Amino acid sequence: MPFTATVLTMFPEAFPGPLGVSLIGTAWREQDLWRLETLDIRAFSKDKRGFLDDTPAGGGAGQVLRADVIAAALDSVEVGGRPLLYMSARGRPLTQARVREWSQAPGIIVLCGRFEGVDQRVLDARGFEEVSVGDAVLAGGEAAAMVAIEACVRLAPGVLGNAESTREESFEDDLLEHPQYTRPRTFEGRDIPEVLLSGDHKKVAQWRKTMREDTTRERRPDLWDRHLANQQAKGGPKTGKPKGD
Repeated sequence: MPFTATVLTMFPEAFPGPLGVSLIGTAWREQDLWRLETLDIRAFSKDKRGFLDDTPAGGGAGQVLRADVIAAALDSVEVGGRPLLYMSARGRPLTQARVREWSQAPGIIVLCGRFEGVDQRVLDARGFEEVSVGDAVLAGGEAAAMVAIEACVRLAPGVLGNAESTREESFEDDLLEHPQYTRPRTFEGRDIPEVLLSGDHKKVAQWRKTMREDTTRERRPDLWDRHLANQQAKGGPKTGKPKGD
């Protein structure tokens, strides 16, 4: 059974969006390497008017998606050992490590919130993991769900065609990816680094490693510290070389 992503959403028409294009779209539409399902949670409202939400307990602005509606929607789905994700600005950050873990499962089930969010009781009762794609608030969870799904399905066997393309990416070994270049050799007075044109694979590999370390140290000191800690645990150097030394 291919990796299957099931999305619980008020707006199933938002999908597949970018999930339906390029190699990932081909892997879904033509090769059946992964599957996408959407479930309209509005169909599970018991209200004659189709309302899914109500006012926040304790007062306040906005509306909250009801626990009974979300539970009914989820309970109509065959979970089959798939992680339950709720896309939320207050969730734990989406990381490549978590993505790799999820990609080994039969698939994922993703709940997209709206308004002020979802009644906490259903999240707790059904065991949803709250996941954030960044320190920003979105109007709903659909865009964030697409990010999580794409991150997972691109790791499914055969989707990208060449498994090597995922081995030196950002976040592998807690390092960001090195810069990439292609023709023309000179663009607006800027040249491709000579080492990349040297044909010396050992020097190219060392340059890429150095670039990954420098970029991570500069842009993501949190990742750099974690990288150093992991290296130390493996018996590597205890401290990183300061940039510029």
